[in-house]
Amino acid sequence: MHNLILVGYKPIFMSSNSYLSTLKRKYQLKSGGYLGTLDPFAKGAMIVAFGQYTKLFSHIKSDRKIYRATLWLGVLSQSLDIENIVEIKQVEGFEKERIKEVLKQLQGKIEYFPPKFSARHIQGKRAYDLARKGIDFELEKDQMDIFDIKLINYKHPFLTFEVCVSKGSYVRSIGEIIAKKLGVNGALCMLERIQDGGFFAIKGKERILNPLEILKYPLLNNLSDEVKKNIENGKKFFLKKVQNGFYVANFDDFFSIIEIKEDGQVRYILNRIAKC
Repeated sequence: MHNLILVGYKPIFMSSNSYLSTLKRKYQLKSGGYLGTLDPFAKGAMIVAFGQYTKLFSHIKSDRKIYRATLWLGVLSQSLDIENIVEIKQVEGFEKERIKEVLKQLQGKIEYFPPKFSARHIQGKRAYDLARKGIDFELEKDQMDIFDIKLINYKHPFLTFEVCVSKGSYVRSIGEIIAKKLGVNGALCMLERIQDGGFFAIKGKERILNPLEILKYPLLNNLSDEVKKNIENGKKFFLKKVQNGFYVANFDDFFSIIEIKEDGQVRYILNRIAKC
């Protein structure tokens, strides 16, 4: 099985699954997945992996994501974007300083309700599937970290902002909060993920990533043949001269993610990931 990990640019009005299928055909690979769903109306950076590299998603440096979004003030939408608009009203404009003050209030850890049209699970089913069927349900309040948020442009009724958020955040919910603080309805009419964990993408192109450069653990190189044999065979052994913590044990033909306990015992997290 061929292992590959890349950052691509999902086009607008394409589902994340459809984009994955496009890359499967392009690279002639069958088994694949992606890190972080992008809404169909959203575009931008998406980390996609194939083969064994799909197991690396939870170990990648991807805690922060940067988005650019345009909020359409005066629009009521069930999905908080342009796909399920219920009402459009003309609303009075705002002073830029008022908008900047609202954005400033959002910086830090905030509580919010995820959109009902989202990939969250409700009793084993996707929230967006229930929402599309008109089934009533409630999502639990969640938290997100807004590390930075700034106004890019405001030409009423369109307000464009850029935001750096924690993994799992919903920018549509941020747009809803901004609109409510201004006393109006609002929905996103543009959403672009500019950066995913430090990885940028170029429209229409993919960039192949080196897994050893994107994992969040330090590398252990130049390990002995005995250690390599132990790891290859998944044997229990000890590495007492290495500080406890998580590491990537790196060899010529494969690597493994391991945890070294306080007593030096090695615990396998992901073993024998083949290099390609």
